[in-house]
Amino acid sequence: MKTFELKGTKRADLGKKASKAIRKSDAIPCVIYGGKENVNFQVLNADVRKLIYTPEIFLVSLDLEGKKVNAILKDIQFHPVSDQILHIDFLEVSADKDIVIEVPVKLEGLAEGVKQGGKLNQDMRKIKVRGAYSNIPEKLVVKVDSLGIGKTIQIGSLSFDNLTILNNPINVVASVKSTRASK
Repeated sequence: MKTFELKGTKRADLGKKASKAIRKSDAIPCVIYGGKENVNFQVLNADVRKLIYTPEIFLVSLDLEGKKVNAILKDIQFHPVSDQILHIDFLEVSADKDIVIEVPVKLEGLAEGVKQGGKLNQDMRKIKVRGAYSNIPEKLVVKVDSLGIGKTIQIGSLSFDNLTILNNPINVVASVKSTRASK
């Protein structure tokens, strides 16, 4: 998993009024939990753009006024109209605790059904997994070489080393649909 460096400053004032003042100064109120205690802090809006607006997942190395903490991005709250970031939640990670995270899926190979004129559809972009943060890959690779027309790959048929898949086993990850050219 890639690492993302982020600097934050601790917040003294909490509540609605203080959060509005932080947002006016082009910063975002944040919280990190999962460790010994919850820590409220703020980060600059420009610093988190490359972390948020990407399909990739990152291990975030937070620098909170000299204290280093490893975390993952757990939740983001957006304004319903303006799409401004209102709040970010981080989860502190450690080697002895498992985390739950959605990992992007990458389809690899040329499906047999595509060679016969079918169309490959990727029905799931991310799969929810549980495991130690050191075992979480940047993406989950699914081989589609043997997929024929009208066939699907379901969650139940997949397995990854040191990871537990949490999605429903009957969910479809990829399928090959027939087209007019294949009939």
